Amino acid sequence: MSSDFEGYEQDFAVLTAEITGRIGKVPKLLGDEKKQMVANVEKQLEEARELLEQMELEVREIPPQSRGMCSSRMRSYKQEMGKLEADFKRSRIAYSDEVRNELLGDDGNSSENQLIKLREERAHLLDNTERLERSSRRLEAGYQIAVETEQIGQEMLENLSQDREKIQRSRERLRETDANLGKSSRILTGMLRRIIQNRILIVILAIIIFFTILMAIYFSVKKH
Repeated sequence: MSSDFEGYEQDFAVLTAEITGRIGKVPKLLGDEKKQMVANVEKQLEEARELLEQMELEVREIPPQSRGMCSSRMRSYKQEMGKLEADFKRSRIAYSDEVRNELLGDDGNSSENQLIKLREERAHLLDNTERLERSSRRLEAGYQIAVETEQIGQEMLENLSQDREKIQRSRERLRETDANLGKSSRILTGMLRRIIQNRILIVILAIIIFFTILMAIYFSVKKH
């Protein structure tokens, strides 16, 4: 996996965590402080989109055998980005409602109480949304781990299959070597037998010749 891709992943995780925290703060702020927070979130969302684009470019450069895992991560990151944008949109709607109420000059106690209650409800909803997102991230992380484990298992099975083929080839070579050694042993045994037979024949011939010479000498001396 590309080291640049992993670096972009870390930056994206840090950035989305900051965005989530700031989105949760938007309904709780007032006036210029809230405007500044909204502007900061918009800027960070744009940075997150740029990071996703860079990550997509890196995925295209990754070898095909490793690209599937990165593609599944990219899908989860895009889903997370969509959730952040939806949460920010809801937060901006709440922000626009409060600005409108301020411009209309609704200063009554009942309206103020209702506004406080709405803020509390929206904050509660955002907290629940954050919890759901954290649970979703955990599930996605578990799924990614399962996918990575499956890929590692497949690679191990492929390696074991290759090792098995190598062992089988080695066994076949050993069998061929044993067969060749057996043939060589039989050939050498036959050659040794022939050599022994030839030597025995030579000795027998030498004895015959020796006795023939002795007999010739004996008869020659006897005649004289």
